[in-house]
Amino acid sequence: MKLVIQGKNIEITEAIREYVHQKIEKAVVHFQHLTTEVDVHLSVARNPRINPSQIAEVTIYANGTVVRAEESSESLYASIDLVANKIARQLRRYKEKRHEQIHASIKTADVLEPESVAPTLLSDDRVPELPGTVVRTKYFAMPPMTLQEAQEQLELVDHDFYMFRSSETGEINVIYERNHGGYGVIQPRNGNGHTNGKFAEIAHRKPAEALNRKG
Repeated sequence: MKLVIQGKNIEITEAIREYVHQKIEKAVVHFQHLTTEVDVHLSVARNPRINPSQIAEVTIYANGTVVRAEESSESLYASIDLVANKIARQLRRYKEKRHEQIHASIKTADVLEPESVAPTLLSDDRVPELPGTVVRTKYFAMPPMTLQEAQEQLELVDHDFYMFRSSETGEINVIYERNHGGYGVIQPRNGNGHTNGKFAEIAHRKPAEALNRKG
């Protein structure tokens, strides 16, 4: 297993490196057969308004799947403890999902049931806002996947959205968690004289919510 440790606004001392090795190896000990690489990013926010400021982020590459967790506190060592515990839970969830997929065939419609509402288009006069300064760039492989696979990946990366390439259309889509529950999917809107820059928003509910509505 390859372990890479990087730091921002902090010196990675031998003591910190040893502590990270100890905690991360313990977290992934039961999942080493799934794990190919572990990236650890430690940082200290210089902005006094950012509190807590000691941040630990772990990204694990497991058989083509990305599992990610991030935690922050007033102590870097405490942040490492917290993120190690979270990544262990994420890996356990990933392993359980793989086990379920092997022993059962799950249809995408059963996981993400569309609401009986028409898609709502984003306003044509809405102008996207970009950050003035790009502070970090990440590169990830983007193999084609189904909507169900994208939803499962979203639950593993500790983000509220996940960008993926649709195995059905080959286009880039974004699945995200909605503020009022469930998931949404953003897809390119092609044809009808519109450019690829326009997007359609389609809402989906989580399985439990769909069951509650039926009951």
